[in-house]
Amino acid sequence: MSQRPDNSLAGKIVTVLGGSGFVGRHLAQELLARGARLRVASRNPQKAFSVKPLGNLGQVQFARVDVTKPESLAAVLAGSDAVVNLVGAFAGNLDALQGKGAGRIAAAARAAGAGAFVHISAIGGDAESEVDYARTKADGEAAVREAFPTSTILRPSLMFGPDDNFVMMFGRLISMFPVLPVFGPEARLQPLFVDDAAEAIGNALADPVAHGGKTYEIAGPEVLTMLELNRRIADAAGRSRRLIALPDAVGGLIAGATGWLPGAPITSDQFRLLTAGSVASGDLPGLAELGVEPRPLALFLDRWMVQFRKHGRFGTKKAT
Repeated sequence: MSQRPDNSLAGKIVTVLGGSGFVGRHLAQELLARGARLRVASRNPQKAFSVKPLGNLGQVQFARVDVTKPESLAAVLAGSDAVVNLVGAFAGNLDALQGKGAGRIAAAARAAGAGAFVHISAIGGDAESEVDYARTKADGEAAVREAFPTSTILRPSLMFGPDDNFVMMFGRLISMFPVLPVFGPEARLQPLFVDDAAEAIGNALADPVAHGGKTYEIAGPEVLTMLELNRRIADAAGRSRRLIALPDAVGGLIAGATGWLPGAPITSDQFRLLTAGSVASGDLPGLAELGVEPRPLALFLDRWMVQFRKHGRFGTKKAT
C-alpha cells in the first residue's frame, strides 16, 4: 500500500519550478495536502492559478521565473526548504532548459540552502542519443548530480491523467475519425498515473536522507503497446474504429516528410522517442522503494472516456 505521511512537509517552503504544467498542477495538490507552503515558479505562473483554492490562506505563492537567468532563479529559490525541478521541453534551447540548465538550477537550489532537491528527468534519457530531448535529459541528470550530490532524480515513464495531452488526445481523435493510423504500433509503454508520480515526489522530499543521492525509474504497473493502448481507449469510449498499424518504415517516412509542418501528427524526433519505448529497465529502484503502489490505467479509463461516447455523458447507448 502507498505510504503517505500527510503532514511530512508541514510548514516547509517547497518551490516547484515549472509548476504551472500538467504534472505541476497535480503535484501542487499533493504538497498542499501534506501541509507545505507552496511556491509555484514558472514563466507563466497564471496558468497555475487554479490550484490556489486548494490551499489555505497564504499557503500558495506564485512567482515568475526565467530559469536561464541566475538572478531570476536566486530570487524565487530564496528561503526554500525544498525544490522540485519540473522544467522540460521538446523544442527550443533544450540544453539551457534541461541539459546544463538543470545543473544551474540544482546549484542555485543548493546555494539557497534547500535541504532537498528532486529533479524530474525521463525514462529513455541517453547521452549518446541523436535526439536532443533524450540527450539533454541525460546531460541534465549528470549536471544535477554534480551540482547537488544529495538530489533525488526521478525518471518517469509517460504520464496520464484526466487533464493530460496523451490519453485524452487519443480519446478525442478516436471520437472524431472512423479510421485512425497508429504510429509505432509495437512501441512499448508503461503509463504512469500522474498522481502516483506526485506522491513519489512528495515522499522523496519528505525523506531526503533515505532518498537523496539516488535515481529512481518510476512507471506504471502494466506494459502496453501503442496499438493496445488505442484499442483500450476505443473500447472505453464505446467506439468501433479501424486502427491501422503503420509499419515503422512508413511511420518514419511520414514523420520525416511532414513533421516540420504546423499541426503535423508527429515529428521525426517524437517518432524516434516513441519507437524507443518508455519502459522501466528494472536496473534501478522504482515506486515500491518510494512507498508508492502504482494504479493501472484500466482503473480510470472507462470513467474518463464517457465524454467521448457517441451519446455523451448523459446517454445510455454506446456507438456500434
